[in-house]
Amino acid sequence: MLPVIALTPGEPSGIGPDITVKIAQTNINARLLCFADPELLIQRASLLGITISINTITDPEKTPPHTPGQLSVFPVSLKKPVLAGKLNKENAAYVLQTLTTAVSFINNKTVHALVTGPVHKGIINDAGINFTGHTEFLAELTGGTPVMMLAAHKLRVALATTHLPLSEVSNAITQTSLEQVIRILHHDLLTLFAIHNPTILVCGLNPHAGEDGHLGHEEITIIKPVLEKLKDENMNLIGPLPADSLFTPHYLEQADAVLAMYHDQGLPVLKHVGFGHSINITLGLPIIRTSVDHGTALELAATDKADTGSLQAAIKLAIDLAKKRFTLDKQTNVDHS
Repeated sequence: MLPVIALTPGEPSGIGPDITVKIAQTNINARLLCFADPELLIQRASLLGITISINTITDPEKTPPHTPGQLSVFPVSLKKPVLAGKLNKENAAYVLQTLTTAVSFINNKTVHALVTGPVHKGIINDAGINFTGHTEFLAELTGGTPVMMLAAHKLRVALATTHLPLSEVSNAITQTSLEQVIRILHHDLLTLFAIHNPTILVCGLNPHAGEDGHLGHEEITIIKPVLEKLKDENMNLIGPLPADSLFTPHYLEQADAVLAMYHDQGLPVLKHVGFGHSINITLGLPIIRTSVDHGTALELAATDKADTGSLQAAIKLAIDLAKKRFTLDKQTNVDHS
């Protein structure tokens, strides 16, 4: 099975086109199909001094195996010409169109996974489009319930809440929401990653995991009851644990994933371990979606200083997950190819 992997470069004035044309020079064991304006990619390749051959594809099923120096592109037209490093709100709809088009082919099973480059939420909102992020947009397109997880090397960190002010985190964590996140995390570790009986370490919300209520009550009133309920269903959950000691070899060597309560509780550790090579994976969707771990880096666009490490890792994981899903579906006689 040689999967068709959709790649959306994201914001056209950022480094997404740079890393796309650079990654096209490498060996990729898949049928890679980029959803973008071909002229944008040709222009950016020229600015970087890269020679690239564009193959226009309008039927994803006819996407050939990737060849270094070539790039299969499903054409999506820009609204306005692009200047590297200069945002233009008139191209905001183009960014979303690349995603919508790619997902439509994943939904009809002609594309097997999606890899996304970085978008600029601010310019999309400046264009009058209500957009809170890639993950939420994809959930609207697919009907999923997204859970954000980043991975670097052997460390996987999922989040109970994502991009919230710290003052809103406590109120956002309820027994219902936490149970839903853990169920999705456990399910996708089983099905997407093929991990039998995954072990999940769960962070406490407060310092020292609340220290028996002296430093906060959320561990007692919210987290522990949910963990006990799910342990009764034979989920292998450990916690709530103090976050300041959880991320040590003693604990991590026995874990398949960590669930952090908020963004900056878990992701600084993960990015320290693998920044530039870590991957953003959206769990809870009916599609496979991986993404880079960085932003648009407008100041690096067309400078040849953008690192492709995270995109390489995201594509590799998308290929691995697509193959695992294909194998699982074959075993259960479900056709997702």
